[in-house]
Amino acid sequence: MAPRAHIAVYKSLYKSFGGFAADVVAAIDQAAQDGVDIISLSITPNRRPPGIATFFNPIDMALLSAVKAGIFVVQAAGNTGPSPKSISSFSPWIFTVGAAAHDRIYSNSIVLGNNVTITGVGLAPGTDNDGMYTLVSAIHALNDTSAGNDMYISECQDASNFNQDIVRGNLLICSYSIRFVLGLSTIKQALETAKSLSAAGVVFYMDPYVIGFQLNPIPMRIPGIVIPSPDDSKVLLQYYNSSLVKDETTKKVVKFGGVAYISGGIKANFSSSAPKIMYYSARGPDPEDSFLDTADILKPNIVAPGNYIWAAWSSLGTDSVEFQGENFAMMSGTSMAAPHIAGLAALIKQRFPLFTPSAIGSALSTTASLNDRNGGPIMAQRAYSNPDLNQSPATPFDMGSGFVNATGALDPGLIFDSSYDDYMSFLCGINGSSPVVFNYTGETCGNSTMNAIDLNLPSITISNLNQSTIVHRTVTNIGSNETYSVGWSAPYGASVKVTPTHFFVGNGEKQVLSVFLNATMNNTIASYGRIGLFGTQGHVVNIPLSVIVKISYNTTAG
Repeated sequence: MAPRAHIAVYKSLYKSFGGFAADVVAAIDQAAQDGVDIISLSITPNRRPPGIATFFNPIDMALLSAVKAGIFVVQAAGNTGPSPKSISSFSPWIFTVGAAAHDRIYSNSIVLGNNVTITGVGLAPGTDNDGMYTLVSAIHALNDTSAGNDMYISECQDASNFNQDIVRGNLLICSYSIRFVLGLSTIKQALETAKSLSAAGVVFYMDPYVIGFQLNPIPMRIPGIVIPSPDDSKVLLQYYNSSLVKDETTKKVVKFGGVAYISGGIKANFSSSAPKIMYYSARGPDPEDSFLDTADILKPNIVAPGNYIWAAWSSLGTDSVEFQGENFAMMSGTSMAAPHIAGLAALIKQRFPLFTPSAIGSALSTTASLNDRNGGPIMAQRAYSNPDLNQSPATPFDMGSGFVNATGALDPGLIFDSSYDDYMSFLCGINGSSPVVFNYTGETCGNSTMNAIDLNLPSITISNLNQSTIVHRTVTNIGSNETYSVGWSAPYGASVKVTPTHFFVGNGEKQVLSVFLNATMNNTIASYGRIGLFGTQGHVVNIPLSVIVKISYNTTAG
């Protein structure tokens, strides 16, 4: 993403036992001492730490210190979507990144003898010339001495359990259970089994107990496919079982009637609709917090490519058995999306060396794209199962400001800037926070009344709009002199007015915008609008607006 950037790596987590917040804090502190410009964290805590408020956890406070030192902090949103408030990165000084799909997919499929096609995953070659091959399940290819010795025998981990005469030249069907997820069984070993038995290829069906697990396209040296859907796996097994001919007396298989071929998944397909928000990408706005009803902070901040991402991989790495010996790997998750943003932030920092961390985040946010490659709205997947059949237009709580626009971020026109002191005032404004702030920072709180809504963020989020309110935002022109006109769309249940509606702002000058919101109708769920600033030099600044209207009425006795 930033070819001339220097990369510093700090190891704080280990595969065998993970790590602790103290380890991550130590790495953050060391990076700050070393003078890095950007910190990228493809990690999130596995639980919300206890305390006065979510923001006062050790990692977030360490990152606030990094921001004080001028470091732009990027963090993965977490892979706990698609449920609301599932975000694992929530502080306003952290730039939180969700995961979206790009249009390059590696689709593999198996075509059954009854002309049913089942899609799956696997960076594997197809079978020769699309000819049909006999399907043989592992449990029907056992050596007589192997029967009943291993309850996991269908996972094809040991070639000595199977009769080569039955398997040779056929497609071997193996099961994919939770043991593969845990690393107790591997696709690599199953492929070795198939190869030693001279199988034409391998077909893995999904155990119904493996639900919602994101399968990466796994490299395979022989024809193979993993069917990730339990429902599709049932279709395969029903066809296979219905095609068997068994001896009526012994119940042994005397003929394997099911046939199929594997199309192969090595060649990329670029016809997919993209970007779209992946079902696993964590959603905002804020986490549940016993101390705060909400913080009125938009999360995630943005989305970036995070699904099926090719990246360099150490051939000696042991973190994933399936990629051992490989120089590249393809993985999915918000952990893949965050480094995209870190790299683009490096490019922005190179172009604008004096940009503060919040200015970098503003440039990325206000220029983000709102449409997919076909010009329609960006869609968000809403379910683990059949995610492409359960999707609807993405909201700011799915995608933040939108999908990152690398070119636009390098020429944002206007920026929204916030300082370390602003974040401190926000923390001090939380009831009972003064001793906690002092404990973490050594600084004493004054009489701060700043709320999250008062932070100069490139978004407006109001979780409890009762009657009316005024929100102020200040923009700074980092481009040439320009005149802007202001337009907006109001959320359902509220009216919006922005002043001024037109303004001229010179290079380096600031302009205060006043946003008047008036509740018109109760609405128990969030509704969304948008404010747009349109410059005469071609700059467009987008500000997402998210509101929940909760009107309360005073009554008097008559």
